[in-house]
Amino acid sequence: MRYTPFILLAPVVIPWVMPMAQASEYFDTASAQRALYPSATAFIDAKVTLSADAREKIQELAQVKQRWEEQPVWRVEKNGEFVGWYIEDRVIGKHEFIRYAAALSPDGHVLGIEIMEYLETYGDQVREATWRGQFLGKTLQSQLALGKDIQNISGASLSCRNITNGVKRLLALQQVALASPAANK
Repeated sequence: MRYTPFILLAPVVIPWVMPMAQASEYFDTASAQRALYPSATAFIDAKVTLSADAREKIQELAQVKQRWEEQPVWRVEKNGEFVGWYIEDRVIGKHEFIRYAAALSPDGHVLGIEIMEYLETYGDQVREATWRGQFLGKTLQSQLALGKDIQNISGASLSCRNITNGVKRLLALQQVALASPAANK
């Protein structure tokens, strides 16, 4: 009698690899400041501590809640002349915080925004210059409506909406806490 040897094969397991979120820091504070204000000669720490009344006023103006009592702000100067505000903020993406910075003119126009840190697994198209460029020149009086004057990005809807709302909130912060003559000196 003839025997045919059996070869037992162990089942092969191919793991399904999920994309892993990685902390991606694109800018630290100093490099974001230089990116937004390349000709500035001084960044003066002007951190703002907001009262409950000020936070309420910001919410009223922006229709977005001001969650933080303290807001990192720097007064920006070029050769001793006040040229604007550099403000760092964070908003939630889908699951993680997005840290970004905004440059605002003394009279409350957006001069630029930079994404400093993006932790989500997808949707980082908000870092693209064309998307961020939609904010240039916007003020608190601008509509800043996602899907209307700020385009949405498929797959990054929450990031787009929350960054847009964050910029609205920073424009309201500028008007409530930074627009006074004392703050501009």
